[in-house]
Amino acid sequence: MNRLRVARVISRLNVGGPAIHTILLTAGLDPAAFESRLYVGAPAPAEGDMLALARARGVEPLAVPGLGRAIHPGRDLAALGRLAGAFRAFRPHIVHTHAAKAGTLGRIAARLAGVPVTVHTFHGHVLRGYFSPAVTAAFRAIERALARRTTRIVALSPGQREDLLDLGIGRPERVSVVPLGLELDRLLEAQARRGVLRGHLRLPPEARLVGIVARLVPIKDHRTFFAAAARVARADPAAHFVVAGDGPLRAALEAAADEAGLGGRAHFLGWWEDLPALYGDLDVVALTSRNEGTPVCLLEAMAAGVPVVSTAVGGVPDVVRHGETGLLAPPGDPAALAAALASLLADPDRRSALGLAGRRAAYPAYDAKALVARVEALYRELAAGLRREGGTRQ
Repeated sequence: MNRLRVARVISRLNVGGPAIHTILLTAGLDPAAFESRLYVGAPAPAEGDMLALARARGVEPLAVPGLGRAIHPGRDLAALGRLAGAFRAFRPHIVHTHAAKAGTLGRIAARLAGVPVTVHTFHGHVLRGYFSPAVTAAFRAIERALARRTTRIVALSPGQREDLLDLGIGRPERVSVVPLGLELDRLLEAQARRGVLRGHLRLPPEARLVGIVARLVPIKDHRTFFAAAARVARADPAAHFVVAGDGPLRAALEAAADEAGLGGRAHFLGWWEDLPALYGDLDVVALTSRNEGTPVCLLEAMAAGVPVVSTAVGGVPDVVRHGETGLLAPPGDPAALAAALASLLADPDRRSALGLAGRRAAYPAYDAKALVARVEALYRELAAGLRREGGTRQ
């Protein structure tokens, strides 16, 4: 077998961890050993687009019309046919899919095209907390059926792996853990940029900034953040609250911030590209999600040395050890979140200690180089099994 041909599939390159993960992985694989192609659909307008990042890393994605997030039987069937045709032409040894929609269409297309090895990565999942019980049950049944014909399932954390197995998705020997990988080097010196964001917001140096960095979508539960922020604001007149990210709920969440009495102390940045300047000025980073895989914003904040407070959901406890590398609170509990935030804002020494401990936990364990090395090892393992079974393709 010469170079391993890998076809990677993701629904869209919208702003967020899955897109960053797939771009860095596609760009980082050793070109002497792997030939990679990335197949993508189109993001919705409010989701943001990371195509520029892909091209900056030397990756030119191949567009698959119909491969978006929304379910549409006609367009989905057409996208399935396009993927199967692309796989027949490329003849990959491995099809690696990312997230739910691409995971379904990509794995079925791989089977139709006779691809010998399929890998699917769960970047979080929609099997708890997103939809009605009936829809959730249907999605779980689909994922269980797909897992039975998937060579390897990849979870981003041990907690997520156990969650998937508890849901009946995959067998233990076929579910591996490969942590998220990000370009964290540039965040190690983020504190040198302190003052840039305050200057942009026209805030004095003594202002204390609590930030939430997340898409403005229901699962991130910004309303809990605003409810907690209101409690903190009443007790701490120097506290301000920064919302970095965008999405379909922006107008509603701006109204919610006003209703919470935050007024001019809540600052919506939209998509903010200068991450070192963002994290360099934040005193605490909060996350209020009701479900998560491995949150990008927590790893970025930790690499930047910023203490974090997050809901204890999904893979978060695998990243944040309560009281050691950050603080955890129950989901949907503004009082607990506010107490954690207030305790850190009032104690600069503890903020510093948690920030340094968080950096040690995040870097280099979650750096992109570690991700690429782990995935290359996985692909070689699967290719070796393919050779033993006599299933190689030239």
